[in-house]
Amino acid sequence: MTRIKCCGMTRVEDAVLAARLGADAIGLVFTARSKRRVTLEQARAIVGALPPFVGTVALFMDDDAELVQEVIEAVQPDLLQFHGEEPDNWCAQFGRRFLKAIAMGDGKVALHKLRRYPSVAGLLLDGHGLGEAGGSGKAFDWSLMPTELEQPLILAGGLTPANVAEAIRIARPWAVDVASGVESAPGIKDPQKLADFIEAVRNASL
Repeated sequence: MTRIKCCGMTRVEDAVLAARLGADAIGLVFTARSKRRVTLEQARAIVGALPPFVGTVALFMDDDAELVQEVIEAVQPDLLQFHGEEPDNWCAQFGRRFLKAIAMGDGKVALHKLRRYPSVAGLLLDGHGLGEAGGSGKAFDWSLMPTELEQPLILAGGLTPANVAEAIRIARPWAVDVASGVESAPGIKDPQKLADFIEAVRNASL
């Protein structure tokens, strides 16, 4: 069964809807570089409203360690996610399980970076280019998804209700991660797109 993470949540109602529809995790963005950035207050409200057994992921991109620690203490996310050029030892310093995003916008040449993170809980392959923020809506060549790595691989970038089934068929990821593909505006989820996306993933995983 392919897991689902809905990222870039900014509203309680969107996060709760995603959970009720069957999302396994929701993502909260804290880097100032993102249009979907949330405050600590927003994040606490969202996390507090979620039902049991729905994970929370806090996303950063080349941010100060002080911000990461502040979010850990205030929000208590289940996982951290790093989208920048943070090395493995930097990501691991917080004593929390973490995901590392790899920018696949450059194609095959980016694959060597996947082996730089031995401490990672999972690797997220995203369609954006190096130095760009996630949530760009850009896809990459799904056939590049490796099959020999031990870490779980998460597919992101340009996924929509219309193409996620094909993406799963080609890439066979552990999980998919969606943000812009289920939005009506940055940070605002469209209920019908959200429902259609999760249904498409579930049907593709049968």
